[in-house]
Amino acid sequence: MRGERVIFEEGQPGRTNHQHAPDSASLKDLPPTLLRSTPPPLPEVSELQVVRHYTRLSQKNFSIDTHFYPLGSCTMKYNPRACHVLAMLPGFLNRHPLEPDQTGQGVLSSLFELQEMLAEITGMAAVSLSPMAGAQGEFAGVAMIGAYHRQRGDVERVEMLVPDAAHGTNPATASLCGFRVREIATQATGDLDLDSLREAVGPQTAGLMLTNPSTLGLFEREVETIIDIVHQAGGLLYYDGANLNAITGRARPGDMGFDAIHINVHKTFSTPHGGGGPGAGPVGVSKRLQPFLPVPMVGCQRDAAGKNHFAWVGARERPQTIGQLSAFMGNIGVLLRAYVYLRMVGGDGMRRVADHATLNANYLMARLTEAGFTAAFANRRASHEFILTLKPEMDRFGVSALDFAKRLLDYGFYAPTIYFPLLVPECLLIEPTETESKEELDRFIAAMVAIRSEAMENPALLKEAPHHVPVPGGGLGRLDETRAARKPDLIWKKRD
Repeated sequence: MRGERVIFEEGQPGRTNHQHAPDSASLKDLPPTLLRSTPPPLPEVSELQVVRHYTRLSQKNFSIDTHFYPLGSCTMKYNPRACHVLAMLPGFLNRHPLEPDQTGQGVLSSLFELQEMLAEITGMAAVSLSPMAGAQGEFAGVAMIGAYHRQRGDVERVEMLVPDAAHGTNPATASLCGFRVREIATQATGDLDLDSLREAVGPQTAGLMLTNPSTLGLFEREVETIIDIVHQAGGLLYYDGANLNAITGRARPGDMGFDAIHINVHKTFSTPHGGGGPGAGPVGVSKRLQPFLPVPMVGCQRDAAGKNHFAWVGARERPQTIGQLSAFMGNIGVLLRAYVYLRMVGGDGMRRVADHATLNANYLMARLTEAGFTAAFANRRASHEFILTLKPEMDRFGVSALDFAKRLLDYGFYAPTIYFPLLVPECLLIEPTETESKEELDRFIAAMVAIRSEAMENPALLKEAPHHVPVPGGGLGRLDETRAARKPDLIWKKRD
């Protein structure tokens, strides 16, 4: 497979596309001080060269549009094209954020409905859409817990409890919000250790951050007891919404007793995911935290004629808010995609999402276990994801989870999450989502079985994988990951 050159190496001096170049007339009104004295160092290529170059690059990518993407705890769902098309209707796409509310009733009514639908799905009293990503939604949830305690004068609550199996963002967020992090152990069964929790809680406890189902792919069987322990100690419960895809339509965090939740719309409600953005991370709360929700939110008032009028609600109307977290009103384009998705699937569809995601995960776990792989929690039913431990393969054949992951690329599958959670040695966290067919799952099973056979017969084949995936600069093979992380070569320099 040919290596791909950078686009600067594709052209010739003086080659350009005059159709897209600015002419002198368009620059005449600019002050001379803002004009370049020399042309910018751009690649000198034709339009067709640009199209072909980036099309070739796109064809070498692994993506949800082209490959099975079983990235555990990240829910790489298919994004229906209808969501993109409808979110880009002219009335949505062309509205300026500073236009008055009365000229944007369609946008505002859609966002208000999204707030209400997310509140219903999660069992929360109210939802704010303004956080720009799951991480910022997580920050908002923990910040509201802090604001609640401070408003009550309960300033001694300085500890946030975090399970040892939690996402790494949980302790980071708690620390960023000014809390001291205290880790809670997980039992060998995969459940949170209640004795460890009881020992940790006290007058210093601000709250507990919990993912349910957990990052181990397991539903917390004692979740109500966990919540009672924390509430009785005066703390609050934060729900990490990363794995909400497993329970939509079947269980609600609000009904479990959680006080705050952030919602990854890219994981649960099929908006674009990855690449550093754009994103959105709505946050929902119970009644006690409702005054602290970030602004702006969409409010609704009914006039004497019974007609609804929608308007942005800001800090003036909500004086206890933790504030505004983003410019304007959040990432409306992404939120509208989530709104369209929810309108398309409806309540019954939400239940099917959870059912099929869970069915696919348990099917994969059962079939791979039958084929000789080791499930990390063989006596537990998986939620929407499950963990294999490749420790036996490491001990017998000397091949690691990383080697398996690299070899899967040669078979046309993006690799599952590896080495997370850290509690499981040689961890492979697999999440098929609800959108994959049985035939695709069977192809993945066959690939895993074939790679395991290769590990028995020729371990070096895995250690040198991938063999068919091109790398920057030309050639094939495995990159030096340490060097790539510590000394990345990201700048093109013209050769003399």
